[in-house]
Amino acid sequence: MKLIVAKSAGFCYGVKRAVAMCEAAADEFEPCFTLGPIIHNEVVVGELAERGVRCASHISEIPENATVVIRSHGAGKSDYECLKNKRANIIDATCPDVKKIHEIVSAQSKAGRFILIIGSSGHPEVKAIAGWCDEHAIFESADELISWLNIKKNAEKDLSVVFQTTTSKILYETCVKTIKKECTNHKLFDTICNATFKRQQEAEYISKTTDAILVVGDKNSSNSQSLKHICSHHSKKVFFLSSADEIDLAEFCQLDVIGVTAGASTPASIIKEVIRKMSKETNMDGTTAEQEESTLQEPEASPKQEAVQSAEPAEEKKEVVETEPDSEADDDDDSESFEELLEKSIKTLRTGEKVSGVVTSITSTEVSVDLGTKQSGYIPITEFIDDGNTSIDDVIKVGDTIESFVMRVNDVEGMVMLSKKRLDAIKNWDIVESARENKSIIEGTVTEENKGGIVVNVKGVRVFVPASQTGLPKSAQMSELMKKTVRLRITEVNQSRRRVVGSIRLVQGDERREKAEQVWNEIEVGKKYDGVVKSMTSYGVFVDIGGVDGMVHISELSWTRIKQPSEVMAVGDEVSVYVISFDKESKKISLGYKKGEDNPWTKFTDTYKVGDVASVKIVKMMPFGAFAEICSGVDGLIHISQITDRRIGLPSEVLSDGQMVDVKITEIDNDRKKVSLSIRALLESPAQSGGGGSSAMHDDADDDDNSPAIVYDTDNPPSMDELDDMETEEE
Repeated sequence: MKLIVAKSAGFCYGVKRAVAMCEAAADEFEPCFTLGPIIHNEVVVGELAERGVRCASHISEIPENATVVIRSHGAGKSDYECLKNKRANIIDATCPDVKKIHEIVSAQSKAGRFILIIGSSGHPEVKAIAGWCDEHAIFESADELISWLNIKKNAEKDLSVVFQTTTSKILYETCVKTIKKECTNHKLFDTICNATFKRQQEAEYISKTTDAILVVGDKNSSNSQSLKHICSHHSKKVFFLSSADEIDLAEFCQLDVIGVTAGASTPASIIKEVIRKMSKETNMDGTTAEQEESTLQEPEASPKQEAVQSAEPAEEKKEVVETEPDSEADDDDDSESFEELLEKSIKTLRTGEKVSGVVTSITSTEVSVDLGTKQSGYIPITEFIDDGNTSIDDVIKVGDTIESFVMRVNDVEGMVMLSKKRLDAIKNWDIVESARENKSIIEGTVTEENKGGIVVNVKGVRVFVPASQTGLPKSAQMSELMKKTVRLRITEVNQSRRRVVGSIRLVQGDERREKAEQVWNEIEVGKKYDGVVKSMTSYGVFVDIGGVDGMVHISELSWTRIKQPSEVMAVGDEVSVYVISFDKESKKISLGYKKGEDNPWTKFTDTYKVGDVASVKIVKMMPFGAFAEICSGVDGLIHISQITDRRIGLPSEVLSDGQMVDVKITEIDNDRKKVSLSIRALLESPAQSGGGGSSAMHDDADDDDNSPAIVYDTDNPPSMDELDDMETEEE
């Protein structure tokens, strides 16, 4: 089962603003009142009551000198006057869209025109609108309007028509059609707020594409009831509920796709509870729910939000601007004033245009922009500081030139809703599309990972990179890429589905081929490279030197004898190597790792010469002598004849493994890298002490035919060749 949640569900800009102002007032003033519920939601009203905000149903209930918050629905002109008489501290949280309706009806009424208000007569917003005009009539349906127009001369009056901001699309279109057909002198003002229109578009689309739809809202919420009415035209299963507790899960067990929308006065917390309950209890597609739930964090009225998850873009709303019937004055061009002619010469902006203007003022709710036209533009402040941590002064200042996207034009009010983020999004989509067409490389930051791959943020556009295209080995974890900046190529773009696919692997492949070509063009014997160990075998390691792999044989890894390459290196190590040989045709490179300056034999010959005395360590005993370590990597042989000045049968009679002894270097063979050592040479010579040791040792050897010792002339020790022969014979 799949859950589709309208992205605009939840608090609109006006509601969120009103609640925030009320909360701030509660923290600062005591006592604090609202003239009627701040919004139509019992949960929010209850939470404010806990913070000390009291809801007064009538002005008479409010004491003098109290702080009073005018709710988002607004209040009549007489209510303001009564509060001023009570010396009340008035905090006006009227929705800006509602406030504009007050200004329209006040001006039109002063001009002597009759005001028609289309909306719910009992709704506080409609009552407040009526409080700003003189002659007026309120109609809740098209039938009521038609009946009133059929009364003699009503259709001939100078009529100015406004709509409750939450009027349904169906009622709006029906009334507009009727007025244009029946009335001879009318002015139409499109006063349905953009938030309501977008929410209704989404509700209509979702109700057409799902098996059932949940409308979440307070029973007294007019816009929530309008959503229910719209959904009922397209879906047989529409459930209106105020909280998750009202969900009957049995109603959904046989359904595949369920939609969720919510009124502008529904808190995000309630919508989230509905999503959680539906996802948990009916085993729905949790990913969809979580993705959509995150959108409830922001005020809906922000123009940056798109339609609905996986929904096709809705058609543009057609603006109904002020219209007047033909009159005698219209036929006489000469009767037009200079101001009217000038106004006609000024360009009229249209929805979807890109415009540039100068910032003229910055308030707590919006940034005003001079567009050089008859309309004034404004951008919601949330488009600049929606993270809650940024100061508007750090982002933009009065006098700055700014580009933006026209979201909505109201020529009658002279206001244009603009969006900077929407323009940035369009530009970024163009950049991504251009990157796909040109096969160019772009950069982004890895923000998410899942079983199928990773998500990379490229200039605000989500780019999905499949696991096979991440460039990671199969054994690697994709979490290694989290928060890293990566280079990728765009392989697929589908704006209608908001889908972009990219590949890091393609970029790595291209870069590797370029580097490999450069290596083969510049390679030469002895050239050094910095590389990375890619793999290991029993006979050596393979090192990536920049797009090309070369092999370091085990014999080239260390000057000392090793059994496995892992004794020296590990996969992933960064190493410095040099070229021993290469074959461009077979694409093979032989590399060296051990350095000449580290050659133990070189260090030995730089330190010692024949005749020097050294302190050595006995490392191995053999029947013909003992091997001793002179320095790391270089051993010398102390032949049995050179261990002492007397005859011995085995070296172990005098020496032991690990013993430190002083020796004299008697011979160095540079060609075969061999050294002869002697302890005996350091002992006092028998001839010097007056004895005949040489002949005596020789005679003893002749008398003992069973001696295991080798007989030699003590005054003429064996040469290096003779020692090699002895060593070979012994082996």
